[in-house]
Amino acid sequence: MLLRYIVQRLWQLIPVLILVSIAVFLIVRLIPGDPVLVMMGVDPEERARISEAQYQAMQQQLGLDRPIYVQYFNWLGRIVQGDMGLSLRSRRPIFEVIFERYPATIYLAVIALFTGVLIAIPTGVIAAIKQNTRLDYAAMGFALWGIAMPNFWLALMLIVLFSLHLGWLPSIGYASPLESPLRFLQHACLPAVVMGTDLAAPLTRYIRAEMLEQLKQDYVRTAWAKGMPSRIVVVRHALKNSLIAAVTVVGLQTARLLGGSTIVETVFSWPGIGRLLIEGVYSRDYPIVQGSVLLIAVTYVFINLIVDIGYKWLDPRIKLE
Repeated sequence: MLLRYIVQRLWQLIPVLILVSIAVFLIVRLIPGDPVLVMMGVDPEERARISEAQYQAMQQQLGLDRPIYVQYFNWLGRIVQGDMGLSLRSRRPIFEVIFERYPATIYLAVIALFTGVLIAIPTGVIAAIKQNTRLDYAAMGFALWGIAMPNFWLALMLIVLFSLHLGWLPSIGYASPLESPLRFLQHACLPAVVMGTDLAAPLTRYIRAEMLEQLKQDYVRTAWAKGMPSRIVVVRHALKNSLIAAVTVVGLQTARLLGGSTIVETVFSWPGIGRLLIEGVYSRDYPIVQGSVLLIAVTYVFINLIVDIGYKWLDPRIKLE
């Protein structure tokens, strides 16, 4: 039953991915600038330096002289074949450039995920158990602060405190976790805290709400009435069922980490896909922007699929339709 559901969901992804590709293709066309001039290394104000014949020849070489729908289908056909084209700036294959940067984003997102979950679960549980106490108010204040606070502001404050004043951690840079795990963790610490806080804030509120709901259920009251220790009632019963429902929030927030990594990676000079996207926008490297946005969007779609399947697997009461 579950396998058939997975196959059905994979089929349903096809129109979603097509719509995503159309959106990415059209949105990138809205970026100011002329890719022909970028390719020729000419600033817009220096347009007169090149002849109309040179301009049209380059436009034809890039395929930009064709109707927009023809450009889209040509681009989509190359994507299906594993060819995203070449970077306008470096002239390197887009796949090569993107997948050099993609692992750095994944590493950072995984560490941020663990950081956020480790903060949110105990904070949410304590807030629920100590409802309407100072601990509860403090936890909800943290959650509200985390939701309202811009990532770039927290990033700058952490750099000022831990890098400039205390000198404990580096503010920028990157080291491969395979070559130097310790240096990697040192460089990843601050950006992971920023992204982890962004995840922990809404997750804390959700876990608190779910815990309060579970603590009101009859099976929890029965366990307490039988004299079962509070730790076992909270951890084995209430928390277990609360976390099943929280899987959806964790999954959606994890997918959001990839898109939200753009600002964090830029502030900390982290060489991930988010920073590559910003670099592509600034240099008007349209193929890089298209490839980066498409990869982030596809990752988001597949994470949502995994979360949906995982939730139904964890909770058999959900009917697989």
